[in-house]
This record gives sequence, structure tokens and C-alpha cells, in this order.
Amino acid sequence: MDTNKLSATLLSGKVAIVSGSTQGIGADIARVLAACGASVVLLGHGVATGQALAAELLDAGAAGALYCATDVESDDDIEHCIAQTLARFGRLDILVNNACIYSDQGLDSTRAQWHQTLGVNLISAAIFAQKAVPHMGAGAVIVNLGSTGGKFGAAGRALYPASKAALLQLTKNLAVTLAPNGIRVVAVSPAWTWSPAIAALSGGARGAADAVAAPFHPLGRVGDGAEVGQAVAFLASSAASWITGVDIPVDGGFSVLGPDRGIAPRAWFAQAGEAA
Repeated sequence: MDTNKLSATLLSGKVAIVSGSTQGIGADIARVLAACGASVVLLGHGVATGQALAAELLDAGAAGALYCATDVESDDDIEHCIAQTLARFGRLDILVNNACIYSDQGLDSTRAQWHQTLGVNLISAAIFAQKAVPHMGAGAVIVNLGSTGGKFGAAGRALYPASKAALLQLTKNLAVTLAPNGIRVVAVSPAWTWSPAIAALSGGARGAADAVAAPFHPLGRVGDGAEVGQAVAFLASSAASWITGVDIPVDGGFSVLGPDRGIAPRAWFAQAGEAA
């Protein structure tokens, strides 16, 4: 998908940190921000992968790109990342809290698993914001990656949905807290999006993933990471200057459906009659 549907100067002169950006949706967000003119600091697992993505962005004409090895569960690493960002680019305008793990055994999850999931998916975002805000001026933006998983019940899951629901609440609290500083805080919540996780479930077949997703997404397919990136770039820009404290669903209509999947009772009873 074209990652530059927005203006190549939309974020010109801006500097962004994107956590969890060495693969999947995070990498796609980084590509879009770079295509819109921002200098991007990448962090995530895999030094070689991160450095390769930074080189890719620079080769594509990014204003700047830097990979910073960072454990988001370490306050010292977060501070080091921010320091490196300031040393290289001299400012920090956009923080995208995308780092996430999906390990979830529902009711059978251990205390250690709860702590790890909340540490990566929620607490890292809070601490990154805490450490970044003193270096962010009026007009700066924090974008938290939520999920439709944080809004609805799902059997057999607990950790991931709870962490995302809490992150959406944190977004509201930070938005009100930081509004006097001129800093906006927003969330973006994707539904099923083509990523390493969905690719693994579908055996790498995009058509199969779209077919499985179609009944739950009115637009009839899984999303693309670049589509999530487009929303993040818009929200991080001055074009969204009157938007704060809200969650933007980038979900192909997933969140507008109820348990009946948008199908009227007449159709469900007709199907039941045919099955009988």
C-alpha cells in the first residue's frame, strides 16, 4: 500500500519516537511518519532489523532515521533513548507508544505473565510519556496504540484486552493532564490488521486472512499497517490540532457491529430455518 497518501510535508521538521517499530504495524507507522517528513527514532527487538529499517527509511528520503536499542521495561533505557533522540535531532515532537506483547492465557495466566504484559503494553507507555513530556513543547503529540480488543469481551483472553483497555483510559487522563502544556494525547485502535501475528494465523495468505475477517469487518478485509500509520500521522499533525483525549477506531467498521454482526433478526431466523 502507498504509505504517502498524506502530504510529504505534513510532519516536516518533526521528530518522532515509535516504540515497537522494528516489525509489523509499528514499522508501517514509522514508514508513514517518515514519508510525511518526520525524522523517526525506531526501537524494538532485533538490532539488525532496526538498523535495516533505519537504512530503508533514509534510502527512501527520510529526513532522519535512527535505531535505538531500548528495553521499554527499563527506565534507564527509556531515558537513554530520549537522550539519543535529542542528541541526534535536537527535539522531540511525537511519541507513538506501540510496543506490545500478545501472550495471553486468560484465566490461567500467572502473576508473572500479568506483570510482563502490563509492563510492556501499559506501564512502558506511561513511563515513556513521563520521561518524554519535559522535552516536548506546545504542539507535541502522544499517540497510544489501543485495540478493538480493549473494548469487547473475548473468551479465553484477559491480559491483552485488560492492558489495552487501561491504555485507552490512560490516554484520557494524560490528555487532560497535559492540555495546559499544549500537548495533545490521542489513541488509535486497529481491528484485525495484516501483521506477523495475522500472517502466522493465515499461513501467510492475505486472501485467506481477508476471507476470515470479512464477516467481522464491514469493509470486508483485514486492514493494512499503512492505514493505521495514516491515522497516526494525521493525528500527530497540526491538522488535528483540536483533537485530544479520544480514541480513533481504524478498524474497517469492526466496532460498529454488535454480536449479530450487523445482520437483521429476519436473516438469522431464515438461516436457522434453512439449517433445520
